[in-house]
Amino acid sequence: MGKIGIIGGSGLYRIEGFDVTERKTVDTPFGSPSDEFVIGELAGKKVVFLPRHEKGHSILPTELNYRANIFAFKVLGVDSILSVSAVGSLREEIKPQDAVIVDQFVDRTNQGRKTTFFGDGIVAHISFSDPVCPRLTKTIIDANKEIGITVHPKGTYINVEGPAFSTRAESNLFRSWGMDVIGMTNMPEARLSREAGICYSTIAFVTDYDCWRTGDSAEAVTLEMIIENLNKNVAVAKKMIVNTIQNLSEERSCGCKDALKDAMITSRDKVSPEMSEKLKPILDGNL
Repeated sequence: MGKIGIIGGSGLYRIEGFDVTERKTVDTPFGSPSDEFVIGELAGKKVVFLPRHEKGHSILPTELNYRANIFAFKVLGVDSILSVSAVGSLREEIKPQDAVIVDQFVDRTNQGRKTTFFGDGIVAHISFSDPVCPRLTKTIIDANKEIGITVHPKGTYINVEGPAFSTRAESNLFRSWGMDVIGMTNMPEARLSREAGICYSTIAFVTDYDCWRTGDSAEAVTLEMIIENLNKNVAVAKKMIVNTIQNLSEERSCGCKDALKDAMITSRDKVSPEMSEKLKPILDGNL
């Protein structure tokens, strides 16, 4: 079994029982990852942790080097990633401090962020109809049925550009589309993880109701509100991570590892030796 990656942020830098053995800086062909990787053991499994926005939260969602982050996880031997994120709710029944195990994504970014390892002479089209790993997602749900908060077993995450929060018109538009939660980071992570053959799943913690509510209960989304609710769920988030890691099977029965098997369309003789070497950890024998 490969290592388990955790992408998180505020409050998750220290997890009880996480025996840190190494801190490693990884150079990639795509530039530098968000921060150094914290490597060790948690719940008897080898774990690699990365603070998504760097320690101290200094990187905007648009500025994140998603390719470098996922590439480095691959190089470090990670085959499953748990992404822990803060989101806004677009549904009355999905309340602040609930958790949503996301099963679908919609991308509304402006494509300024790089969401593929390919290009520059290599074309690949992965299957992405089901963007999260079924094995990993099922483990999260089954291992956390009695965690003490409401866990919604599915939900559609709309990935917006940010860094500003939504206008009320945007929030209502997203609701009319059937979106459940809103965030700024997880779609690129999911897509790149699939290209890299890494299992990926999101545990999304609800911090607010975005801004669609009207009337006496309406509140503007503020950073203070988000941080307050996020901090309230830190202990639960850590417990969910531990429960999931403890129960995650060693056998990768899903198809995530084989995502590139039939995805490469470029003729092999058209791929330069430089690109073949650059993407060697990602291609993993698929060229």
